[in-house]
Amino acid sequence: MQTGYFLSLLIFPNFFEACCVGNHQNKWKVPQQNTTHHLYRAVEGEIFMMPCIRHADLVWSRIGQGREGNKGSSIPCGREFLAEDKHSGNYSCLTGGSKQFFHLQVLKNNSLGCVNPEENSVLLLVGAGSKIHCPGFNCSDDTDAVWYKGNKKVSEQRRASCQKNGVLHLCQVKVQDEGVYFCDRQIIEQGVKWTFRRAVTATAVPHKKPRDPPRIMYPDGNMTEEAELGQSHMLTCKVYFPFEHTFSREVRWYMHDGGNMERVTLLHMEEQQQERVIFEEYKLTRRSIIKEVTPQHLNNTYTCIATNSVGNSSITIKLKKKIKVQWPSLVGYPIASLLLVGGLGIILHVKWLELQLIYRSHLQSGKHDGEEKEFDVFLSFVWSDSSTETEGVLTLSSQSGPDTDEEVCLSSFDLLNSEGKVTHEPLEVLFPQVLEEQWGYRLCLLERDVLPGGAYTNDVVFAIQRSRMLICFVSADYLSNSNAVFVLESGVQALLQNSSPKLLLIWANGGSAALLQPDPPLPVLVQRALKVLPSLDWTSGKPARASNNFWKSLRKAMPDHRE
Repeated sequence: MQTGYFLSLLIFPNFFEACCVGNHQNKWKVPQQNTTHHLYRAVEGEIFMMPCIRHADLVWSRIGQGREGNKGSSIPCGREFLAEDKHSGNYSCLTGGSKQFFHLQVLKNNSLGCVNPEENSVLLLVGAGSKIHCPGFNCSDDTDAVWYKGNKKVSEQRRASCQKNGVLHLCQVKVQDEGVYFCDRQIIEQGVKWTFRRAVTATAVPHKKPRDPPRIMYPDGNMTEEAELGQSHMLTCKVYFPFEHTFSREVRWYMHDGGNMERVTLLHMEEQQQERVIFEEYKLTRRSIIKEVTPQHLNNTYTCIATNSVGNSSITIKLKKKIKVQWPSLVGYPIASLLLVGGLGIILHVKWLELQLIYRSHLQSGKHDGEEKEFDVFLSFVWSDSSTETEGVLTLSSQSGPDTDEEVCLSSFDLLNSEGKVTHEPLEVLFPQVLEEQWGYRLCLLERDVLPGGAYTNDVVFAIQRSRMLICFVSADYLSNSNAVFVLESGVQALLQNSSPKLLLIWANGGSAALLQPDPPLPVLVQRALKVLPSLDWTSGKPARASNNFWKSLRKAMPDHRE
């Protein structure tokens, strides 16, 4: 049989005292040999891991049959499993264009002749130095071993450690050191070199023995619990225990008949529930159920006792009768009705203004469209530097003779010039062009249609009264302009009064009432109106379809044409 690819070992330094000084680590060097056969031995019942040769995702596939006739099974490298006799056999894999062969021989425990089960587990004390011995190492003449955690050598990992005479020395244990370690020893039998892999399960502990008794967190003090006669009642005890490797944690419930501490009865309890809350501490919960509470139970005393290897703690509680509060229906129903009406009244009082605006703007708006008005739309906006960058992206061509409202809407704002290029206009210029020149509405613009020299406030109020609809282009600049805010506030007041003009907000560039925080703050009437008034969103640079949808929605919100 061809043999090869075995780990060659270096001789450890003769001194041990300097093992962990300066992070000195002995490096195992693997000679570069063109070998393809790997011979491994494992012990039945121990954790084993197939080695990864060159590749971390390698899978060993069985060839031929094992001892129990198993054929065709495969085992990924790096996966831990309990070695069984059925795993013995030949495996192969293809890596780097070359064939690798692996032979695993699982030995019976009783065939070793030197067995000590305690060597397969070890406690690592966090914060201190610890040793991990290779199982069966003292039963052989070998002096070296290679240690792995997972599929990586411990000597190649970033931690302070060293190896001497087959023992792995961890200079300072951390919680992350917990896990399964493998030690590989080279043995030669009949001229054949084997790698004998043994496993040690390491458990990191804060201390090997607890130093304190348990702490009972609930019940808290000598308390009294309410219990309803004729119903079941649950006694619950929650206790925190310091870490203890050897389990001795116990929580029990006792009952003292008539309060007599000498007449003690152990109660029937559920299984205690355990969970590790932190590295150094466990929480145990244990419950006892009284199936039916009687007057006798109210005279008894109940004690929870928690015990560990250090000592015990106890807490005592008593039960008292739970008084059921029952309201007579003749009193309860009227009070409940009064509370309901009162709550609705408070909500209506707080939200009355918003409710009025919703009703008038959505349901009653346009009620007086039949009245004679000089203007169809009063357009309110604020010129700003940012507005000059707002572009209308419209690419729909007009059609002759549209038959539906949608076609009228689409055909009415053909903003393409003769060369097929999109016309870019500021928002304040674009809207008057569409509404007045293409849709035929009569617009009122303060800068154009109101004679100079008059009082601004009177001019605004009179212009709103002469218009059937008020459209405000709302932005951060708009809400920071006192004149523009006055126009919006006057429109809201007109909406709340007898005259009912339509009122529409167009939010520029994705603004909203929640995001904009103007300085100075807005009047309360304007703040509340911005949340409920009808609105449309306009964003520059949006796709043509989104722009078309905006214009459709705007056309539907406009008042009907009057001759």
